[in-house]
Amino acid sequence: MGTIIKNIETSSSAEVRLMISDENWLETSAVDQLKKTTELPGMCCGVGMPDLHPGKGQPIGAAFISKNIIYPHLVGSDIGCGMGVWKLDVSARKVKVDKWEKKLTGLDASWSGDCDEWLKNQGVIKPELRPELRPELKSDATLAVNTDVTLATKAERKRADKAIFSGNGTLGTIGGGNHFAEIQRVKEVFNQEEFAQVGLDAQSVVLLAHSGSRGLGQFILRQHVDEYGGQGLEAGHHCASQTENYIDKHNYAVAWASENRNLIAARFCHRLGVKRSALLDVPHNTVTELDSDNAVVLGFSTNKNERYWIHRKGASPTDQGLVMIPGSRGSLSYLVKPKANDFATLAQGGFSLAHGAGRKWKRSDVRGRLDKRFTAKDLLVTSLGSRVICGKRDLLFEEAPQAYKDIDLVIADLCSAGMIDVIASFQPMITYKTRRQS
Repeated sequence: MGTIIKNIETSSSAEVRLMISDENWLETSAVDQLKKTTELPGMCCGVGMPDLHPGKGQPIGAAFISKNIIYPHLVGSDIGCGMGVWKLDVSARKVKVDKWEKKLTGLDASWSGDCDEWLKNQGVIKPELRPELRPELKSDATLAVNTDVTLATKAERKRADKAIFSGNGTLGTIGGGNHFAEIQRVKEVFNQEEFAQVGLDAQSVVLLAHSGSRGLGQFILRQHVDEYGGQGLEAGHHCASQTENYIDKHNYAVAWASENRNLIAARFCHRLGVKRSALLDVPHNTVTELDSDNAVVLGFSTNKNERYWIHRKGASPTDQGLVMIPGSRGSLSYLVKPKANDFATLAQGGFSLAHGAGRKWKRSDVRGRLDKRFTAKDLLVTSLGSRVICGKRDLLFEEAPQAYKDIDLVIADLCSAGMIDVIASFQPMITYKTRRQS
């Protein structure tokens, strides 16, 4: 393999690195976006993961560290999006795929339960927002940013606030795009000791849910864009109230997204007549404060007036235990353990990991590339023999396995960089997108 950790020269003072081998797929536009983002005021470091690919203005599969300023648009509109994994109380040999596929119905509709009560019981409480004390905007902290957020009127915001923050109509649903829920079985175990410690064995079946905060995250970003455009918010030790307000709402959305995945799992297990036990839940769209010890490892000064923030857009943290890194619906997923004791290596990667395989083709290009090779029916069964539940023809093509990078290369790059130990691989049995037709 070629060099894994690559330092990139830029016109900014920030450090820019790629954690990717020469064999891995990498678009020049993704690197350009990575470099451009590090030109923002206060930016210290930008790191591209092995799944790096272009986004709407900023790359996906990247981590950015800033000093005394946070940029909501770097987190994006799906705050708290991540991966949750549950072990099911059934062995792989007893799973009847035909029967399970038929049982998975009614999961696109709104959950019939009390969303407010569910969130309250899980300890997820809507934040009481602090008074708005908007300071003078600094010209050096402004940025014309390309986002997918449409500005809303004050009346629209008022009408949407109660429903969106409670989650009525969306809590417990997967959503569109690359979100999914997947029934998986163990393919291969690489670290038997770690594997057994989490209660898994060779016949284990797991449910992986990839979803986020649905309309809530978009609503929070839209509120920020309405007020400040692409400007960052000062986030030193004397934060203004609008910064604390965003952080409070952000943290609420992260918790909301986690419970959304939990409710998705509950609904799936109810349909299948099985019980579940949680293995992990890790978000990959967040902004969090950098621990002072980690800041020291990165060579940053740590006086009392400075705070450092990690923005992750499609990047999993290394301080939350095991991480599941999925490929496409037609490839394996990998359960990995960050090498948490190797601070120096993890620091090189921005204390972050890849969150998946990463797109290789744009959504708008996939249909044209595959339409003459495959019918929609062809794409409902993968090369691994797993089933795909997706009633939307366009989405079925857009999320085809061919549109994604090679997950094995992504995992190999993280291993070669010395950032992870691979615990096990998992093979899809049923991938659920949506039953709705279009």
